[in-house]
Parts: sequence; C-alpha cells; structure tokens
Amino acid sequence: MRNTFLLSFCILAIAGCTQKPTETEKAPASPLTGTWHLVSSKSITKGDTAVTTPPQDQEMVKIFNGTDFAFFTHDLKNGKVDKPVFSAGSGTYTLQGNNYAEHLAYCNAREWENRDFKFTVEFKHDTLIQKGIEKIDSLKIDHEIIETYVKLR
Repeated sequence: MRNTFLLSFCILAIAGCTQKPTETEKAPASPLTGTWHLVSSKSITKGDTAVTTPPQDQEMVKIFNGTDFAFFTHDLKNGKVDKPVFSAGSGTYTLQGNNYAEHLAYCNAREWENRDFKFTVEFKHDTLIQKGIEKIDSLKIDHEIIETYVKLR
C-alpha cells in the first residue's frame, strides 16, 4: 500500500510538471540597432543651409542598442593636430514608426545634457536619414538638421 501511494504521488508529481519551452520568442530588433557612420550632414537656419559633414580628417559614428544611443566624433590624426577633436554623447531613444526621439543624458557639451529632441527617420537599405529640429532657447540654437548615415557591418 505504501509503495502504491508513493508510486501514485510520483506519477502525479511528474504529470504536474510542465517543461519550459526550449526557445524563447524575442521581439524583433529595432532597425536602428547597430553602428552607423555619418556620411553627410546639413544644418538649416532661417532658410540658409550649411553643410556640416565632418571634415576629411574627422569621423563620427552613432551606435544604437534596443533603448540607448551614443555618438562619437574624433579626428583621424590621433589627437596629434593643432586642435584635437573629440566629442561624445549618449542617452535613450524611442522609435515608433518613423518618429524617433532622443533624450540626451550625457554630452561633453554639458549645456546640451538632459534635453529631448524629436526627429523623423527614413531607412533605405543600409542608409539612415535623420531629420529634425534642434532647439535650445538658452543657447540660441534653432536649426533643422539632416544627417545621413551608412550602417557598418
């Protein structure tokens, strides 16, 4: 009788166990995820357009994961120029359709920190085009930017 009880208990215990799925479903990665190289940029202020692409001796990349972004600009001479260049910033972003918003939490230009910017983005194969207004009244900044990036593999 004791063996029957023990056997029944074991069978019920085993039957009550559920096996965890072997594969977990993941949300699709954001099309932004990865590293992007800036290839051209423009700033439009009061109808005047200025090409602001980094000079040939500088480069800029922007890196995205699922929730955060970071950007880095530096000179290609390892800082061994009269005016070494390095700038960086990072924060969080949201992407809903083509509406992209950044919260810039950290930046070497400290007066830009803790600001929100709204843009639209367009994807064309390995190219990202980001357009929007950067406006900071206290810094007298009010311009539209158009940045074009190519995704690095």
